[in-house]
Amino acid sequence: MSQTFRQQIETIVSLTDEEFDYVMSYFTPKQLRKHQFLVQEGDLVQYNYFIVQGLTKSFYTDDTGREHIVHFAMDNNWVTDAQAFQLQKKSSLNIYCLEKTELLAISYANIEKLCAGLEKMQYYFRKKLSEENMLLQRRIQCLITNNAINRYHDLATNYPELIQRVPKKMIASYLGVSRETLSRLLPQS
Repeated sequence: MSQTFRQQIETIVSLTDEEFDYVMSYFTPKQLRKHQFLVQEGDLVQYNYFIVQGLTKSFYTDDTGREHIVHFAMDNNWVTDAQAFQLQKKSSLNIYCLEKTELLAISYANIEKLCAGLEKMQYYFRKKLSEENMLLQRRIQCLITNNAINRYHDLATNYPELIQRVPKKMIASYLGVSRETLSRLLPQS
């Protein structure tokens, strides 16, 4: 579990064994089963999670009961309700495990301590935040400027593994269309 995390960190900063042991001292391993909630709407969001292995969806449910998926996170990615985590408030999202998921959890206070104690990790988290902001901007632009079929092709091109791991109904929700609309747009296989 920790080796996967170290490899991910070292795509941005290199760490000695001692530094990595120091980093790991701030994290708590966690395992969730498929169909288990990591975060539920209304929960106080105390942790940011690195997904060692597994798959989650972040979603909210509107007043009509319709589910709107805003994010998928899989192996080697971070997941939390970012706004609630940063502000230490209650979540407006649900985060749900679509597969058995192995995580490393870190609290807001421990991120602050870790970054104060090891400047490399402050750089790491700043780079990860920038990457996430760029991906979010790209997703918003794609939703605004592309039709459903182009949004699907963009997703399939950039995240082919996700297309294989997630049911089409969830892909449709993520793209902002109905399952039926997505089925009509895609070639029959």
